[in-house]
Amino acid sequence: MSGMLHAFTTQVPEWRPRVKPIELAKATPEQLDALQVTPSNTKVSDYVLVLANDVETLKARSPLFNAIMYGRGGLSRAERELGAVGASIVNRCIYCAAVHASRFNQLTKDETVIAKIFADGEQADLEERQAAILNFAIRLSRAPSEAGPEDMQRLRDAGLSDEEILDLILSASLFGWANRLMHTLGDPVARDRPDSGDGR
Repeated sequence: MSGMLHAFTTQVPEWRPRVKPIELAKATPEQLDALQVTPSNTKVSDYVLVLANDVETLKARSPLFNAIMYGRGGLSRAERELGAVGASIVNRCIYCAAVHASRFNQLTKDETVIAKIFADGEQADLEERQAAILNFAIRLSRAPSEAGPEDMQRLRDAGLSDEEILDLILSASLFGWANRLMHTLGDPVARDRPDSGDGR
């Protein structure tokens, strides 16, 4: 395992916790119950095991995360991931940006959008709808007061319904919290072999 990463990447890094994860073999019944639901309902990661130190928070957090990122209807999965990427760039969360950029690429089967975003940020040359989503997520993440009525209108002009706009606000806002947890509870480090990064 190499050193800590500082540059955005679509290769999902390893995550090295700063707070000790619970030991699954020694978990309490309450901790095991909270671990029944994991982010994206995949593996139990070190990150989730760190959060299991606070059972009540984890029990609320994972279902909320899944409802916002994987709920049916409204904004597409890929576009929710794009909102998460915008927030993660502003918050400089290398791990979250990698996970959600990778998921966007997988869902769209197109790596050019994320490549442009990582190269040019808010100025990336994207199609109208993607640019409106990314820019709204970035402005909201810098400061909620920056995402004003004209930004909302830009989303509508790009074809987003009110339901889709709410989903975008939920996903970008969720990552205002998720980035802060991931970024301060541990560090992104290069892994020897690529990984999907599920299980956050």
